[in-house]
Amino acid sequence: MVERAAGPLSLPDDWPAHADISLSLNRMGTFDWDLDSGRLHLDAPALDVFDLCPDEYEGRPEDLAPRVPTIESTRLDELVSQALRDGSEGYGAYFRVRRRDGSLRWTHMQGVIRRDGTGRPHRVIGLVRDAAQELADSVARHELGVLRRVGAGVVEGTTAALAHARTVQDVIDVLKQSHGLAHLGASSLVMGLVDAGRIHLVAEGPEGSYVPGTRVTRTDEAYPMSEVVRTLVPRFIESAQEFADSYPILWPSINGLGINAAAYLPLIAQARPIGALGLLYRDRIGFSAEDRNLLVALGSSIAQSLQRAVLFEQEHDLAEGLQQAMLPRRIPAVPGAEIAVRYRSARLGRDIGGDWYDVIPLPGGRVGTVIGDVQGHDTHAAAVMGQLRIVLRAYAAEGHEPATVMARASVFLHELDTDRFATCTYAEADLTTGVVQLVRAGHVDPLLRDTDGTCRRLPLPGGMPLGLSAAFGGLDYPVETVELDPGQTLLLYTDGLVEQPGADLDDGMQILATLVRDGPRDLQHLADRLCEVVDARGGEDDVAVLLLRRGGTRAPRSGGRLYQRVERDDAEGLATARHMIRAAVTAWGARERSDAIELAADELITNALVHTDGGAAVVVRVLPRPERPEPERREPGHPGAPGAEAPEPERPGTGRRLRVEVEDGSSALPHRREAGESGVSGRGLLLVDELADAWGVESRGSGKCVWCEFVVPDRPGR
Repeated sequence: MVERAAGPLSLPDDWPAHADISLSLNRMGTFDWDLDSGRLHLDAPALDVFDLCPDEYEGRPEDLAPRVPTIESTRLDELVSQALRDGSEGYGAYFRVRRRDGSLRWTHMQGVIRRDGTGRPHRVIGLVRDAAQELADSVARHELGVLRRVGAGVVEGTTAALAHARTVQDVIDVLKQSHGLAHLGASSLVMGLVDAGRIHLVAEGPEGSYVPGTRVTRTDEAYPMSEVVRTLVPRFIESAQEFADSYPILWPSINGLGINAAAYLPLIAQARPIGALGLLYRDRIGFSAEDRNLLVALGSSIAQSLQRAVLFEQEHDLAEGLQQAMLPRRIPAVPGAEIAVRYRSARLGRDIGGDWYDVIPLPGGRVGTVIGDVQGHDTHAAAVMGQLRIVLRAYAAEGHEPATVMARASVFLHELDTDRFATCTYAEADLTTGVVQLVRAGHVDPLLRDTDGTCRRLPLPGGMPLGLSAAFGGLDYPVETVELDPGQTLLLYTDGLVEQPGADLDDGMQILATLVRDGPRDLQHLADRLCEVVDARGGEDDVAVLLLRRGGTRAPRSGGRLYQRVERDDAEGLATARHMIRAAVTAWGARERSDAIELAADELITNALVHTDGGAAVVVRVLPRPERPEPERREPGHPGAPGAEAPEPERPGTGRRLRVEVEDGSSALPHRREAGESGVSGRGLLLVDELADAWGVESRGSGKCVWCEFVVPDRPGR
């Protein structure tokens, strides 16, 4: 019966309606159903029709469930709901009632619907009577026809639901949650898949329907599922006695469930059995030819869906295995940092994308971190991802600056035989100094989590996606420099972590920032938590996550250092050193003196490369307090000459100092000389002397180090 939730509404003044005495004399009962409160009154004759005692009925429709079989209740529910919706004045129906002895008895119900001034139904008054003697054969045939039409609708509805099933579990969920089995009158089901001559049960309903010892059975055993798999012919069991006689091994375990009929269907796809389905009934009265045809059609639909699901899962496993093989097998230990990475594959079929992460050890103790996403969701995207990851890793390991790494990777992808592009973020970090240089190629912005848990977005200028920038001649990738304090965490991720259907990307990033802020302190647990949230909302895209936390404390640093080796005729190395100096100036709060620092450093590097036979090593660092080195100091060009001691430069005050050192392998000291009015060289050390707050020369074994220092303001407290 259709149920309405009970509420605080009062019952009508004339409720319940009183029956005429002549009705009870003719074995007719009455009911009065108040739809607003959900109360259903049955008089004594009506209770007798349902074979209920007064103390067994509390005035609720659900109290009739033990007396009305599920298939009958479902049919009545649909009939009454339709009458209430379409404006009908009443309805009538024949249905079966289960008596106390278990027998089924035909009954007739007729109701009149009362509506308010707006047409809303609020009350149903009607009769219910025993119709076993008067039910004519024509009426019975009509009712059975209705049942068959309902069954056909169930097969159609189940087939439509199965069309959206991608996995074996999806197929199982459709069978157990679509109420199709309830419409067909089955009380439970079992389903098994065939594998290597055995049937593995993969579904049951309701829970606990498995018979002990039958989870895995051979196809040659004396079980009904084994029989239909061997013969490819459905097996319909129409009585408990037939069940007991045909399957004496299984029947003792079935007997206690009250089963009196069963249908076992082979699940056949491409002319071979892939499994079997068993439907068990408590109230079934045989299987007509139409019933059998309907069930066979249902079995065929389930078999096709299962085969499709198995293929999807196989392709999913193949694509996921391919992608996992192309991701780093392990993440290297990085001194001074804690790193957590996660990859979560898409949940739908073979929809595996090209998301990846990477951690790359770099010269000078630096580390490169990469997060990227190749366009598309298939094995080709995964294959392109693998090639791009290796190439980008190689460019970074060669020591190229971040912008060059991105530009070369874009050219590679453009020249690759593919129409795919990729988005990517590359971060190069020096964990000693905290300087991080970031480049973004069409990717989502990273997040920064502070030591107190606050989380904010790092807006990066960025360039075009890899592949597209090479195609359209836009290979310029701006580099953003930030300083990562000890305990701060950089979060790189792919768009599957923030994109949701119908939601704005900014909203998704705000939600992510909140999750990171409120998430666990431990990086591994935080990475797990982010993936759990994606799983909970049923994300259909794959996700890659990389978390990088700088270690250490906030104690004053004795001087972190950036290092770059530059060889003669190495234009790339010279550009990298200049970029390193520029990044250090920005990160260490010396932007107002950037021109002077970069010019002085460039002069020192150029002198080393031009006037010595080897290359040069460039070091940039911050000194938290004045250092007074004790090097041998002489006027360049007059070593050992009397009076050649260089005047002690005026030392900076107590503030921080940014120091640039250029070391080469020559013991010859640089000359400071006048260039003259027409000279084009010779002004290098004069410029350094003019620009720097202090400069000098130190002996370094068989070589020397020329250095200069600049006072920079103290960093404000963070």
